[in-house]
Amino acid sequence: MTSSDTAQVSSLPLPPVQYINQYTDENIRRGRAPRPPPVIHDTYSMFGNPFNADDIIIRPLESQGIKRLYPQHFDRRRELRKLNHSLLVNFLDLLDLLVQCPDSSRRAEKVEDLSLLFIHIHHLLNEFRPHQARETLRVMMEMQRRQRIETAQRFQKHLDKVMEILQQALQMLPDNSELDSKLIIPTELFESMDANKQDESANESCYPLDRLMCEIVDSM
Repeated sequence: MTSSDTAQVSSLPLPPVQYINQYTDENIRRGRAPRPPPVIHDTYSMFGNPFNADDIIIRPLESQGIKRLYPQHFDRRRELRKLNHSLLVNFLDLLDLLVQCPDSSRRAEKVEDLSLLFIHIHHLLNEFRPHQARETLRVMMEMQRRQRIETAQRFQKHLDKVMEILQQALQMLPDNSELDSKLIIPTELFESMDANKQDESANESCYPLDRLMCEIVDSM
């Protein structure tokens, strides 16, 4: 193959490492990182089949050009069991046909029948997806509810323990009367101290000149 030949393009996406290496800090800062794909508003192709963005998630078999093997109103569990049995029977028929007459044209018919049965089983299982999503959401909410209840119960236990510790601490405190009696200080000591301070201040305030003037006044 020469360099001018067209390079082959794989139908599979690149490995995740090749995408991760493109989102470096330098590429993001310079705007070189690949941008996310645009939102699809019209038609797109998946596994070689065209799809419309406005189509419902689970399209009917008739809209896909597939013949329906079960009625419109049916029991899904019963029909899945019947399809499973039919699948096994057709597979055994195909094995017998390959052993006895490998070149028979019925081989292609059996393959088509098996493909049609697989499509119907896949379609019926897909119709359970909304129910599965609701049940998954219900289980998740139930688990969150149970976790919150357990957290609230643990918090209540800790709160009760703290309240019990506070009650014990309050019971160990002394009575108010005993506390007041210990805080009472005798006032006689302060009164005697005030009287001594007044005498000392009176004696200190009488200077010699003042005493001399008092004696002169008394002699007159």
